[in-house]
Amino acid sequence: MPATVIQIRDLRFRWANDAGFCLDIPLFEAQAGERIFLHGPSGSGKSTLLGLLGGVLVPERGRLQLLGSDLTQLRPAARDRFRADHVGFIFQQFNLVPYLSLVDNVLLACRFSARRLAWATAAGNTPATEARRLLAQLDLDPSLHGRQVTRLSVGQQQRVAAARALIGQPEIVIADEPTSALDAERQGAFLELLRDECERSGSTLLFVSHDRRLAAGFDRELSLNALGATGSGEVTQ
Repeated sequence: MPATVIQIRDLRFRWANDAGFCLDIPLFEAQAGERIFLHGPSGSGKSTLLGLLGGVLVPERGRLQLLGSDLTQLRPAARDRFRADHVGFIFQQFNLVPYLSLVDNVLLACRFSARRLAWATAAGNTPATEARRLLAQLDLDPSLHGRQVTRLSVGQQQRVAAARALIGQPEIVIADEPTSALDAERQGAFLELLRDECERSGSTLLFVSHDRRLAAGFDRELSLNALGATGSGEVTQ
């Protein structure tokens, strides 16, 4: 039976400046290698939940365990190290460094984590070799790998962000609305590549979006409102 990699119990979070919003999750679990599609409208708490899973936010109560470690019991620096070692994020705005090449942007994840550096080295002989493999696997031609990311299309930048999240085989990959700037055809192609690479590395994928049309091909589809979120606005900070 697959191991539980994410477990939330009796979690409650409220923003101090938004009395109408409350994230209150009695139970949520994700298993190793599972691919989960989590949807909810704007203001439902998607970014808040991702902030909690990344250890950026801390709930007012409850248990939030990733890979057996309760993030609520860790100091801020320890949460940062844990996130760098075990969680790959694909941000909605990609957060790429504009003056770096594709390969160097991907390798940033290894600079912040000795664990992911070791895994990337083992997988590709050198971290740069593994970065190039991931970029090629995500359909980015080798002729592009030395370019600055500012010379890429939005779709290409998105795939660089995915490669950065995937390098070093993090156990958990979290994607926050990464396809919002793409047309339907490019959305489908990107999702297939992302799911395939997560399956290859055994990573648990939590894909968050407001667009339920993207849910095909995932193991589970969940509504954030059904998990336990109420409110009129979402704070993204």
